[in-house]
Amino acid sequence: MTQAEIKLCSLLLQEHFGEIVEKIGVHLIRTGSQPLRVIAHDTGTSLDQVKKALCVLIQHNLVIYQVHKRGVVEYEAQCSRVLRMLRYPRYIYTAKTLYSDTGELIVEELLLNGKMAMSAVVKKVADRLTETMEDGKTMDYAEVSNTFVRLADTHFVQRCPLVPATENSDPGPPPPAPTLVINEKDMYLVPKLSLIGKGKRRRSSDEDATGEPKAKRPKHTTDNKEPIPDDGIYWQANLDRFHQHFRDQGIVSAVANRMDQTSSEIVRTMLRMSEITTSSSAPFTQPLSSNEIFRSLPVGYNISKQVLDQYLTLLADDPLEFVGKSGDSGGGMYVINLHKALGSLATATLESVVQERFGSRCARIFRLVLQKKHLEQKQVEDFAMIPAKEAKDMLYKMLSENFISLQEIPKTPDHAPSRTFYLYTVNILSAARMLLHRCYKSVANLIERRQFETKENKRLLEKSQRVEAIIASMQATGAEEAQLQEIEEMITAPERQQLETLKRNVNKLDACEIQVDETIFLLESYIESTVKRQ
Repeated sequence: MTQAEIKLCSLLLQEHFGEIVEKIGVHLIRTGSQPLRVIAHDTGTSLDQVKKALCVLIQHNLVIYQVHKRGVVEYEAQCSRVLRMLRYPRYIYTAKTLYSDTGELIVEELLLNGKMAMSAVVKKVADRLTETMEDGKTMDYAEVSNTFVRLADTHFVQRCPLVPATENSDPGPPPPAPTLVINEKDMYLVPKLSLIGKGKRRRSSDEDATGEPKAKRPKHTTDNKEPIPDDGIYWQANLDRFHQHFRDQGIVSAVANRMDQTSSEIVRTMLRMSEITTSSSAPFTQPLSSNEIFRSLPVGYNISKQVLDQYLTLLADDPLEFVGKSGDSGGGMYVINLHKALGSLATATLESVVQERFGSRCARIFRLVLQKKHLEQKQVEDFAMIPAKEAKDMLYKMLSENFISLQEIPKTPDHAPSRTFYLYTVNILSAARMLLHRCYKSVANLIERRQFETKENKRLLEKSQRVEAIIASMQATGAEEAQLQEIEEMITAPERQQLETLKRNVNKLDACEIQVDETIFLLESYIESTVKRQ
């Protein structure tokens, strides 16, 4: 665990959950698994606050617990899961792209709450959608429920592990911590619920008449003693499935850039056929016959079987080896080599970084060393057609930044420099790790800068929010245009300009965070895939 990762985890925990949860989470990341009382003692936090913080972290799958032989329960932070919080906007946007606004809100609710029952998610999402609709229109529970079922069918949401029934019925003393289990067959099984009703608006005439905020009034509607139909069955977002989708999108766009749109559509079809049958960590997809691929192509794609076979042969013969041929039955069996595809994408990212950082001549040398595997300095100068002094300077610059490495091969045991070959090589795995570390540092800096910008303009932001709230309440009571204009003039022209600059800067920083996270995802996927194969 590097300092850059710990710092980023600290910033993410503080932004999402506040200082106390951040203190407990970072302490567990630094120290490893620890029991409750040790955490409270080491952090100087009260036992009650530590319990609440751990509840929050466990609810969001950021901490796991295990019971040791002596009955002591130890808590351990999941650093990789904390870093996933950086990707929440991307998960939500993907759900919106695939399943419209309803899918977006379902995934958003699950990410914000960690775990939720399906009935609670459906009601909350229906209420939120109803609020955005025109007066008189409402969102039906059944419609939201159907979208939830589709998300479960495509494995974007999954059930959480449960306490087995036998453990509850055991007459003996309860265990120090429950053991949660889930049957793989039930992981995506949606309970049969008959949710009848429509979304409700938050502001209605009887609520406004009371003049009391909703949060402070007793909740009469939830006191009904009817049992919840799916009580105890909780759901969470399946982040691995989202990662599989991101990886597939990356492969499809890479094929489109290298070849053409038809090739990318064939690869997209193959990946879509394999998304449920192939695990997210598999190096290859399941073999698919040419006939199956032809039948599964989108309706609007009018290409003949002969043209499809030509495209598949072209893809299989490509040097990048994204697609491989695994047999001849069924018109030819084809697989997508996911590991090779991730390797190519990671290499392309490294090349791009070298080009942006050191220029096109350094990128030429980098690509040359990648292609030839091992080269002496003289060979680099000759092959790259760059003068000796410049080539030496560029090689040492990339060597000092750990983009390339130097391998010594001595002719004699004494390692005398005059009798030693010095070969330049690119270790893609170590270069990817180095770049990943820098990406973590970059994101932490971006978050800190965004927080600083917001803090510097805190007074102005609060004033802007107050003015907006006053205007909204006056519009609701039917105020005249002149009165609204007068309220708007409370923010002066220089202040308005300052707000616009702040908004533009914060949007730019947010966009940068998402772009850096795309690189992080690519490098993480490649490193994980390579480590599993070793």
